[in-house]
Amino acid sequence: MVVKKNNDPIMIFIMVTCWCLNLLLGGMAQIRNESTVVKVGTVLDISNGTVGKIGLSCINMALSDFYLSHSHYKTRIQIIVRDSHRDVVNAAAQALDLIKNEKVEAIMGPTTTMEANFVIQLGDKAHVPIVTFSATSPSLASLQSPYFFQVSQTDSAQLQAITTIIQAFGWKQVVPIYVDNSFGEGLIPYLTNVLQQQNIQVPYLSAISLSATDDAITQELYKIMTTIQTRVFVVHMSTTVGSKLFTLAKKIGMMSQSYVWIVTDSMANLFNSLSLDVWESMEGVIGVKTYIPRTKKLDDFRVRWKRKFMSDNPSLVDTNLNVFGIWAYDATIALAMAIEKVGNGTAKFGYNESNTSSNYYIPEFERFGIAENGEKLREALLNSRFSGLSGDFNVSDGKLQASTYEIVNVIGNSEKRVGFWTPDKGLARNLDTKDKNNSTYSSSRNDLGTIIWPGDMYSIPKGWEIPTIVGKKLRVGVPVKNGNNYTEFLKVAHDNDTNSTQATGFCIDVFKAVVEALPYGLPQYEFVAFAKPDGEMAGTYDELIMELYHGKYDAVVGDITITTKRSNYVDFTMPYTESGVTMIVSMKDSRKKNAWAFLKPLTWQLWATTACSFVFIGFVVWVLEHRINNDFRGPPSHQIGTSLWFSFSTMVYAHREKVVSNLGRFVVVVWVFVVLILVQSYTASLTSLLTVEQLTPAITDVNQLLKNKMNVGYLKGSFVYGILKGLQFPDSHLIPYQSAEECNELFIKGSVNGGIDAAFDEVPYVKHFLGVYSCSKYVMVEPRFKTGGFGYAFPKGSPLVADISRAILNVTQGEKMKTIENAWFKESSCQDSNTEISTNNSLGLESFWGLFLIAGIASLSALVIFFVTFLYQHKHIWLSNDQSASIWQRVRVLVRIFDQRDLNRHNTFKKSENKNERIVSPLDADLGSVEASPGTHCPPSPSSQTDSVVSAYCDLSADHGSANLLSCAADGKNTEMDVVQITNPEVEPVNNMATSITVTSSS
Repeated sequence: MVVKKNNDPIMIFIMVTCWCLNLLLGGMAQIRNESTVVKVGTVLDISNGTVGKIGLSCINMALSDFYLSHSHYKTRIQIIVRDSHRDVVNAAAQALDLIKNEKVEAIMGPTTTMEANFVIQLGDKAHVPIVTFSATSPSLASLQSPYFFQVSQTDSAQLQAITTIIQAFGWKQVVPIYVDNSFGEGLIPYLTNVLQQQNIQVPYLSAISLSATDDAITQELYKIMTTIQTRVFVVHMSTTVGSKLFTLAKKIGMMSQSYVWIVTDSMANLFNSLSLDVWESMEGVIGVKTYIPRTKKLDDFRVRWKRKFMSDNPSLVDTNLNVFGIWAYDATIALAMAIEKVGNGTAKFGYNESNTSSNYYIPEFERFGIAENGEKLREALLNSRFSGLSGDFNVSDGKLQASTYEIVNVIGNSEKRVGFWTPDKGLARNLDTKDKNNSTYSSSRNDLGTIIWPGDMYSIPKGWEIPTIVGKKLRVGVPVKNGNNYTEFLKVAHDNDTNSTQATGFCIDVFKAVVEALPYGLPQYEFVAFAKPDGEMAGTYDELIMELYHGKYDAVVGDITITTKRSNYVDFTMPYTESGVTMIVSMKDSRKKNAWAFLKPLTWQLWATTACSFVFIGFVVWVLEHRINNDFRGPPSHQIGTSLWFSFSTMVYAHREKVVSNLGRFVVVVWVFVVLILVQSYTASLTSLLTVEQLTPAITDVNQLLKNKMNVGYLKGSFVYGILKGLQFPDSHLIPYQSAEECNELFIKGSVNGGIDAAFDEVPYVKHFLGVYSCSKYVMVEPRFKTGGFGYAFPKGSPLVADISRAILNVTQGEKMKTIENAWFKESSCQDSNTEISTNNSLGLESFWGLFLIAGIASLSALVIFFVTFLYQHKHIWLSNDQSASIWQRVRVLVRIFDQRDLNRHNTFKKSENKNERIVSPLDADLGSVEASPGTHCPPSPSSQTDSVVSAYCDLSADHGSANLLSCAADGKNTEMDVVQITNPEVEPVNNMATSITVTSSS
């Protein structure tokens, strides 16, 4: 009984569970029976390649995963597989069979671009969407079919990434190598256009047939290696042909140092499918491949896919999932979602048989119908949005949107990531998802990791080589100088022993120094003289340039001037000499030989300023010395003469008057310093003016030559002749010369004797000419006509031009250039072109205004101190409260006081106060007349002979008693009196009487 009770609940639970499972399975079967089956065809290369097999397995897994998670959907896709066998006609036939007989609503595939060309047109006529995940050529978009969906990265999307890499390393030329079919040719127009927009040249296009033999590929590679300078190659082909290409390139030595190989994603996306020997031959290759973000969902799928694929294809052990399989998975999910959206359990899928059309491409087949829901299904695919294995899925414009590319470097038997490229930020070593606001586009090599280049090199290849055949040297053309025609620049001689051309001179030494400064070794070269059999030059310099243009030479070295006309045919390096054409003229002596030459050392402004300064200093010294120095007293004419004599005599230090005041001495010291500098400067300038040779150009203007019909010289065979003809010089006045010596002889003759009065030549020749002959004879003058200077010429597009130019900068900016110049040229001490050679050596005020400023400040300061002190001593006169005294009367009193000697203010006169001088007392009854000082030989002061107020010695004090009025008679005369009552504020009033002074003066 106990056992039975324990088993009853268990049995009931089992019965209920079985009943629920039966209901669930029945319900699922009912749902499956109610679902609409929609046929979808696939045209893939299953038998000949792994891409088709991987794609088909991913399609089946996508459907299984999708309907497992969406079991409630009303539609189910039925896959109908067709094998194209990688044949264009077979692919089209299989697609037509799927449309006509199977009535498929969509077709996935085909695998290649050539197959897709036909299938897309069939789908367009039948309104059947063609969804491809492996045909990546941008040429498919030109079919403009609204029913074509390219669920893959189109090849043109990677071109900007490839161009940015080329820019980052500074390569200027690229040779594309592509497979000669619609897949390869479809990318080339886009590639060349993008490269040319960035000034990257494409000198050659190498097309290799899909069925090319090893010999054919080897022959093409040899052609590139021996005839093309470029060593940067962009390879766009399938892995089958690409593997063969790199294996043969390694055998013939094209995977060595200085080569650069960049492969597109058509190979880079399938690196993991290459064999070991192909990996080894691709050492140093750079690949651009589609970047698929690594997620947990993708990692789980890889594991499940690997397990299923190996069970279905046990013979393909080393096959790995690639990006095409990931795109096939996402494309299947998008198609299932779109079909569910269109069907939704109600719509009926099928074909409208009444609306048929004949097949244009396969005429033997019968007519086929048009899918009824093709338009709705197309719109549903365009609006599909979801997060797939490859990232965000979006085919709004019929193709997968451009995304990030990964840049990898082949090392050994693996690939190493060295960076990324994004459409908005360019190159980046890492994907920084945080810095989304930074919109700077980078094309810097520093944003890439370390790259190992072919030949196991870490140094960046220069990207080009001179394509020389073994045993052949570069032919460097050199002009031939006839006679003694500036052989310092270039001299060419033939060596009979070695049967070779020997070139020497300044231009050759600079060229050799530049070659040594290159960062790489230049191939062996030989100089080839541009000469006739008799040794004469075979033509003009322009004709030599044309020989280079036509390919006779690989370069031209010498004193070749860079001109616009020549640069139209060849490329020039940077100039290594000074540029321009200038004029040489003779010199003449222009020393001043006239009676007024002594005035020339100073300008009239300086003469005038000096004269005014003498007068001013004399006045200042007189003011400071007048009251206390007997030398500056006497009649007005005597005082004026003494003051001027004193200031002018300081010029030769002949003044005999003593200066006794400290302020006066201060002023005189400063002025003597100024005079010393002026005198010494005048003496030096006058000496130079009268003794040193003053040279000036005999001719300073081209118009002077034309107006006077003078002869002009030029270097024979030079382009300068054209410049002179442009200046309207007639041929009768143009005389050629071939050397500096001949030019000098023509100058000596002059135009009168059939010589020349001026010569036009290039600046390097002119400087050499002036170095040979004395600067006192010739000089460069304007005008200077601009030219490019001397440069080296190379064929158009030569990559050597940029490197040689940089090497020229290194040589010319260093000590090497100075050493070469000193070895070939005599250093010229002549002044440069049109340097001011002037006889106007006069000294101007601008050189001495500081001295005059110092003297003026010193003098004005002394005057200010003197007058402030003087006014302070007599402030009782100036500040008197007596309203009857006007300002003018007060000034007259101060002037009279200033005019009198002040023997009490200086210790020089202390002894004379008791011996020789009679000091007038204010209380003397008999004032008498003011007499001349016995201590001076000058007549009495002018104040004794003029009408003025004598108040200097009528000074009252409080000790004078109550009698505060005092009459001071001038000169003892009691004529008409001017009475001025001045209140002395320093004396207190006595008996309420104002202290006053009654001053009597003679009328």
